Amino acid sequence: MEDAQIIGLYNARDEAAIARTDEKYGGYCRAVARNVVRDRSDAEECVNDTYLRAWNSIPPDAPRSLRAYLGRIVRNIALDLQRRRAAKKRGGGGYDAVYEELADALPDAAASDAVGEAELRDLLNRFLASLSDDRRDVFIGRYWYFEPIAAIAEKTGFSQSKTKTLLFRTREELREFLKKEGVAV
Repeated sequence: MEDAQIIGLYNARDEAAIARTDEKYGGYCRAVARNVVRDRSDAEECVNDTYLRAWNSIPPDAPRSLRAYLGRIVRNIALDLQRRRAAKKRGGGGYDAVYEELADALPDAAASDAVGEAELRDLLNRFLASLSDDRRDVFIGRYWYFEPIAAIAEKTGFSQSKTKTLLFRTREELREFLKKEGVAV
């Protein structure tokens, strides 16, 4: 079923929208959630919450890309779950290590506030657009989807060593790009 048809089911408030969404994007949503929460049952809970949030937000939202829309929702739900866990000291966040890797390439909170969220987003999008497809896929896989190095290497056909090197060099290029654009890193 095409995205427009699924969105039409949401707009008509037809409960089949959930089933069709799960058929088409369930695996994708589960993979995104598992990369963050690292637990199958928690990932399933995140996916169910994603479908509820999509049901409650379409309409009025009319996503251009249902996949991206669901991906953003499930990622944010999974991150919220991890943050709650960390706040309650009930385990670690698998995403913390990923953020630590990226910390030196991005501005701190004070610099981010000075630049502005929209401007920083535009700069990041320009930077990502300048990368080759392979490098962009590796970078986004690691820092947006929280994929493990081994999974990225397997997906791209690169060795784990090459994947780590690509990530390191791309982070360095991002830091230099932001400095050149006048953003304090």
